Amino acid sequence: MTGKVLIVNKGNLFLTDALENTLHQSGIVTACVEPEISQIHHEIADSDIIVLLAGDYIFEISDVLVYLKDICTGEDKSICIIGYTNELSEIEEYIPQTAIAQEFHRPYETKRVADILEKIMANKAERKKSKHILLVDDDLTFLKMMKGWLSPKYRVTAVRSGMQAITYIANHTPDLILLDYSMPVLEGSKILELIRSEQESKNIPVIFLTGRADSESVTKVMSLKPDGYLLKSMGKTQILDAIDNWFLTKKYVI
Repeated sequence: MTGKVLIVNKGNLFLTDALENTLHQSGIVTACVEPEISQIHHEIADSDIIVLLAGDYIFEISDVLVYLKDICTGEDKSICIIGYTNELSEIEEYIPQTAIAQEFHRPYETKRVADILEKIMANKAERKKSKHILLVDDDLTFLKMMKGWLSPKYRVTAVRSGMQAITYIANHTPDLILLDYSMPVLEGSKILELIRSEQESKNIPVIFLTGRADSESVTKVMSLKPDGYLLKSMGKTQILDAIDNWFLTKKYVI
């Protein structure tokens, strides 16, 4: 078993050590950090699962909880939380239950926690074999909906702006980018220009997924040679079929 679990904890060193030792027996690498954004940021890139071991401190780290929520919403990271009922309720004020892979109520059995983390790790390893899609859209509601549609079959990373997309692909190479056309600050056409201008990213396939169907918008973007142009109005089945077919044929999608 490979993978890495990042344990976020303040105090409770005995519980942390017990969990780490049990995970190590399953071949899972661990790292332990304080509930500080800078420390989490330093370790998060190569971590698959975040375990938040709650304590009284949880009521004083709202900024960290928001940061963890953003990580687990936008990136392919899973978060598990451990704590007493009032601590879990406080965490869920910032991180919705839908974004939490598993919660454990104290007191808990370390072996049971490790077994469940191992299963989550195995599922994530299997998912890594699937195609990776970067979804770029400033509409949070649509972003969540599309991620829900795509996630059963594909690995999906969701970002809410062009700058986040450019930052992400500086260190990652998705198999496909689904890009909204109309976004503030950086429009989709400009983002595509930036992607195509960089040697490392110029060959990443880009399909526009947008509500813009006017001939002027379509004509403008065609000159940038995207790999397709899909309309949000097409609906779930048509959009998913189009993406599936693109991966099978690599032919232009419209």
